[in-house]
Formats: sequence, C-alpha cells, structure tokens
Amino acid sequence: MKSWTAVSILGSAQFVMVLDSTVMNVSISTVVADLNTTVGAMQTAITFYTLTMAALMLLGAKLGDIWGRRRAFVIGGIVYACGSLTTALSPNIAVLFIGWSIIEGLGAVLVIPAIAALIANNYTGRERATAYAAIGAVSGAAVAAGPLIGGYVTTYLSWRYVFAGEVVIMAVVLLLARRISDTSKPQQITIDVPSVLLQATGLVLIVFGMLQSKTWGWILPKNAPEINGVPIEPLGLSLVPYLIVGGCLLLWMFFERQRHLVETNRAPLVNVEIFSITRLRAGLTVLASQYAITAGLFFIIPVYLQMTLGLNALDTGLKIFPLSIALILFSIVGTRLSTRFSPRRIVRIGQLILVAGSIALLGSVSLEVKSALFGTGMFLAGSGLGLLASQLGNVNMSSVGEDETSEVGGVQGVFQNLGSSLGTALIGSVLIAALATSFVGAVDASDLPASAKSQVNTASQAGIAIVPVTSVAGIGESAGLTADQSQELETIYADSQVSSLRVSFFALALLSVIALLFSKNLPLEVMEKKEKAQRRNQDIS
Repeated sequence: MKSWTAVSILGSAQFVMVLDSTVMNVSISTVVADLNTTVGAMQTAITFYTLTMAALMLLGAKLGDIWGRRRAFVIGGIVYACGSLTTALSPNIAVLFIGWSIIEGLGAVLVIPAIAALIANNYTGRERATAYAAIGAVSGAAVAAGPLIGGYVTTYLSWRYVFAGEVVIMAVVLLLARRISDTSKPQQITIDVPSVLLQATGLVLIVFGMLQSKTWGWILPKNAPEINGVPIEPLGLSLVPYLIVGGCLLLWMFFERQRHLVETNRAPLVNVEIFSITRLRAGLTVLASQYAITAGLFFIIPVYLQMTLGLNALDTGLKIFPLSIALILFSIVGTRLSTRFSPRRIVRIGQLILVAGSIALLGSVSLEVKSALFGTGMFLAGSGLGLLASQLGNVNMSSVGEDETSEVGGVQGVFQNLGSSLGTALIGSVLIAALATSFVGAVDASDLPASAKSQVNTASQAGIAIVPVTSVAGIGESAGLTADQSQELETIYADSQVSSLRVSFFALALLSVIALLFSKNLPLEVMEKKEKAQRRNQDIS
C-alpha cells in the first residue's frame, strides 16, 4: 500500500468501537459492586448502548453525507471521547448509562459509517480491498483482546481505566485526523425528522418492552407500574405486548413514509425498496440473529462465571478466549471455503455448529467447572459465528449495485446493533424471569420459616436480583435467619441460578435453530465465481 497512515488511524478508532462492545461484559460483577447497582441495571445499560446505535445509525450516515465524512468522523470522535470520560468518572449507574449507553452510542453512529466511507475515499482497487481486510482484522483482534484487556485491567486496576484509555486513544486519533484524505463534497440533503422519530421510537419501544418482560410479564401482568397507586393493566394485560405491537406499528409507519417520500421526490432516510431483494433480506435477518446470539452469550456467560462460580474478570476473559480465537480463525476458514462452496452451505454449517456449541454450553452449566465441555462449547460457538461472519457482509453488499452499497452498509449497521440489543434484552430477561420462578418455587417447597418465604415472595414481584452465590448466606443472616437456614437459602439460590442459566442456554440453542429458517434464501452459487463472471462481462462490454 502507498500509505498505511489513513488505515492505521481509522483502524485505531475501529478497535476502540469494537473493544467497547465486549469489555464491559467481563466487568459486570465488579461494576455492579462499585456502583451499588444490579445485574438487571447493567443489562439495560448494555442493551441501550447498541440500541442507541441501531436507532440512529441511519441518521449518522446521513449527517456524514451532509457534513462530510472526515468532519463527521471528528465530531463523532469528540462525542465518543466525552462519553468515555463520563463513563470512567461515573459515580453511579445513572451517569454510566448516560455516558456509555447514550453519549458513546451517539458518537459511534457518526464514527462507524465514516470509517467505511473514508477507507473508500483514501484507497482504490487492490489497496482498498487490503484496507478493508485490515479493518476487519482489527475488529477481530478487538473481539479477541476485549475480554482479556477488560479482565486484566478490571482485576488488577479498575474497569474505569479501560474507558480512560479509550479517551487517550481517541484524542490521538483526532489529532491525526487531518492526515486522512476526504475529497467527497458535503451534499445538500434534507433529513426527514418524522422518519428519524418513527424509526428510533419504534425500535426503542420493542426493545424496552422485551427488557421489561422480566418485571411486567410477557402477557399476563405482574408487578405492573402504577399511577396514583392504580396498576396500569390495559384490558387485564401486561404493558409489554402493547409496547412491542406499538413499536412494530411505528416501524410500519416508517416504511410507509419512506415510500411516500420517494413518490414525492424527497430524500428518504433509507430506500426501503432494497428490502424487496430476497437475498438481502435473508442476509440481514441471519446477520441480526448472529449478533443476537453473540450478545446473549457475552451477557449470560460472565453472569455464570462470576455470579455462580465466583471467577474474577481476568479468569472470565480467559474462559471466553476460545470463542474469540475460534471466531477469528473460522472467519478466515470461511473466506477460503467461499471459493468452493456457496454462502448458504457455509452459513448453514456455521449455524449447525452454533447449535452444537449452545448444547455443549447447556450441558456444561453446573456448580462445578466442567472446563473441557465448557471450552469445547465456547470454541464451537466461536467457530459457527466465524463462518457466519465470513459470508454475510459479502452477501449483503453484493446484493445491490455499487451506488447502493453505502445505504446497505448503514442498514447492515442497524441490523447488527438491533440484533445485539434484542439478544441482550431477550436472553437477559429469560435469565432473570427463570431465576425468579425457580427460586420462589424452591423456597416455597423448603423448610425455611414462613417469614422468610413471605419475604422472598414479596421481593420476587419485582424480579429476583442476580447476586454472587457466596453472598446469599450473609443476606439471609442479615434478614434474621440462622446459620443453617442461611446456608440452605444459599444452596437453593445456587441451584436456582444454575437452572435459570440452563433455560437461557436452551433459549440460545432454540434461537440458533430458528435462525436456520432465515438462511434458506441465501445464495446457492459460489460467490467468487459469480463475481469473476460479472467482471469478465463488464470487461467484454
């Protein structure tokens, strides 16, 4: 390549973006203790980080068109650094939520689309392909290094130093940003505000509904929110289905508005006609399921390792490492296989391996570490995800002409982050709801005093908190139980946690099976042969 300067600067920003999405998960128990919060609150923060990006990624791409890509990159980098600094200094979960989930997410929606566009602006031909490959390698390295960096820093220093380090990296990136060429001219585009509001509100309602299902119930109400002491239970149902249906309705209105804008010769937020392309729809839905499964794994595995088994952040990172390594390795393997096999075959092999990995992880969950089975499950899960990652980006981008690749890139970012949000919200809610059901049932069937049973039943109305197993006996003694009764309570809670984790891994395995249905419309032809034929036809013409 003529110069590695631009790709090095952009790659550094990419590393921070990917690192940030994995580093917090291995620090869950430490952050919960430091900020005196709950795993449920951390689930909300993790979910809304990716939800902010999903809801506003299309807007961020449009702002990049209006401002110019480098300017958008710089503005997004400044916003992101401010969010990282706020997160590093956060005294409580509310400030962490604002800094990480909101401000960092707002910065990322400007930076991420700009990275891809600036690569295209700075490199051509073979150099452009090399630059994109380098960015992909950086992302893979961040996925692998994130749990280890987060685990080491959290264990021996503080999780806050990770975010402080991001501020330093982004400051250096911003100082060097002028060395990135940007010859694109800002475009005169009017952003349709109603479209932004419809899309963002629709996605937030759907994901928030899933988040609250653990507290409010999926259909029948439990612990419903109140106004002046009166529970909000429309027609005797939980608010959750109303939120999800309302969100879907707003998204339908968003799609209809995009069509109306095109018909009246106004610029839509996204050209929804691209969703009529069968292979693109298949690629995007499989992509969303892939990110949902990944996010679900990265949420419940640290909960299992830290809250149930009592491992620290570094040991958690080491346990996750086989998944990260397999993901990178099989991304490369999948790319090599694409010269011989179709995307559908490779993706379906990956999905079946992912199902096998989920089943192995399900079988490994117990109060004693089954290292061999757990490691095998993690490696299989990473292998399956790696094969999917090697195919879906190319399938999506090759589904449209060159003029629409930028738009598909933005839509792909929406589906990636929406999948992550839904995965964390859904699997986390399954985990917490299953824990409440199992724990309350076991306590009711135990020999504990009636007063203790009453306290547990009352507390469970708002959902059972996920706490370290080793802390439960102390909580019992503080509530007036004897040492033997407190130990019995701890045993019940530990068994309930294991049971709820098994339910969660089963839900992940089921999601992996359902995802097989989404892949039926992926291309059957070998992509590389097709692309070579297209290039030959272009040369002839």
